[in-house]
Amino acid sequence: MIALYSSVFLLCCLLSLLATRLVRDLARFHGWLEAPRLDRHVHTVPLPRIGGVAIFVSFAITIAMVISIPRWFGLPIVLSAKSIATLLGPAFIVFLLGLYDDLRGVGPYWKFLVEAGAAVLLFTGGYGINRFGLGSADHSIQSFIALPLTILWVLLITNAFNLIDGLDGLAAGSAFFSTIVVFMISLHSANPIMCCLSIALAGAILGFLRFNFNPATIFLGDSGSLFIGFMLSEMALVGAQKAPTMVAVAIPIVSLGLPILDVFLAVVRRFLGRKPLFKGDGDHVHHKLLKRGLSQREAVLLLYAVTAAFGFMSLVLLHQRSTIALVLGLTGLAVLVGVQQLRYGEFDEVLSLMQRATHRRQIVANHVAVRRATESLKHCNQFQMICRVLQATLEPVGFDGIRFQMMHPNGFAPSSFLPLAYEPDGKLVLTWSETGIDDPSWELRLELMTDSNNRWGYVSLLRNSGLKAIALDVNILSGEFCGALSRAVEQACNRLETTPPTQSGEPIPQFRKFAAGSTPR
Repeated sequence: MIALYSSVFLLCCLLSLLATRLVRDLARFHGWLEAPRLDRHVHTVPLPRIGGVAIFVSFAITIAMVISIPRWFGLPIVLSAKSIATLLGPAFIVFLLGLYDDLRGVGPYWKFLVEAGAAVLLFTGGYGINRFGLGSADHSIQSFIALPLTILWVLLITNAFNLIDGLDGLAAGSAFFSTIVVFMISLHSANPIMCCLSIALAGAILGFLRFNFNPATIFLGDSGSLFIGFMLSEMALVGAQKAPTMVAVAIPIVSLGLPILDVFLAVVRRFLGRKPLFKGDGDHVHHKLLKRGLSQREAVLLLYAVTAAFGFMSLVLLHQRSTIALVLGLTGLAVLVGVQQLRYGEFDEVLSLMQRATHRRQIVANHVAVRRATESLKHCNQFQMICRVLQATLEPVGFDGIRFQMMHPNGFAPSSFLPLAYEPDGKLVLTWSETGIDDPSWELRLELMTDSNNRWGYVSLLRNSGLKAIALDVNILSGEFCGALSRAVEQACNRLETTPPTQSGEPIPQFRKFAAGSTPR
């Protein structure tokens, strides 16, 4: 059998080399070329994009020979024509879909519809997600649940390889590694059908990769990426028929980790960024590596290594099934570290949100303190009382002081506003920081306006450093709290107006209330 598999691999590789050259030259002759039209395109000259034709033709010819030659010479039959037809019939439909998209163009919803139809054919042929289990338990799944799960799996893997087809040789090389892993798993489980299909597909991809690696002279196109993705999705389903459920689920997910990860990242970041889910962009994993300064070849080789690492981890699961939790945990940790290095703004924001969630108790406590301060300010009619409430509330939150800016002279002495300190520019400042706040690095400025639309100026909440996040939603300060502070300032100023002006010769600060609609000078 090893001799047979080696012959299948070499034959398919040779056929793919010849077919790829022929398809490339034919496409050039007829002008079937893809020009670099979009920002995410990295090629600089028009190139053929129907390389999937060469892969499919060489693969189909090889499988036909493996079926026919034993019959001609009376040898043991390795592949059943009926089983192969059940598997390759839906794959042929997906290949035609991709070829039509390469030549004419197909919308994403039509693609999903045809791919789902092919998945239904695969399911009715006896290949689908029919079992579920945890640990040693194993349960059958009803068809009304199994069919949607099978369709979802096929759509995921089929389109995953289409999404990562953005650099020369990336999708084909990643698929080659994944196909070799499928072959080794099939060899371990003594599944001759999957062994022949996977090793033939590996040979077809390797022969094509000769012309697709950087600098590429032909692209996979949708005919290639969709066909390869569909074949890998159905191979995973076939291989899951005899394996324990948890292993059958974990192995294909891990072995196809790179395309699955790229799909997951694309969907999540587009959702978070409120962008169309099915519209291409330039923020896939390979694009991010290019933006980090890697060349095409360096990025592809790095992702080859990632794919190989995923494949190795899946083989560990195959031989050490008791370590499934450890392997999945280490894989997940490696993925998190890798995604962090790609510096996606959407995921940085999610991480920030999660960090804020861990401080939710402190946020709630700070919000409660602000609401209590709002109630206390309603009873304040002196600046000393206002400052006491503000310091008690804002200092634990992380602010270092406050600054009032109120306009125009009104004859009040600076001592009237203690503990606020009068500054030469007419502003009043209170700081409780040991270093002072002569030049604060961060401030939140709130307008002081009462219910009667009288403007009293502004109050600024000051911070010396913005490195540590404030456990507070600043919107809570601009609502009822700001209104209560405005009314407290109004009451304090009205109280001062009933006090005779100072005759001590102290400097006169710059204060006056403003009527609605007026502009501070």
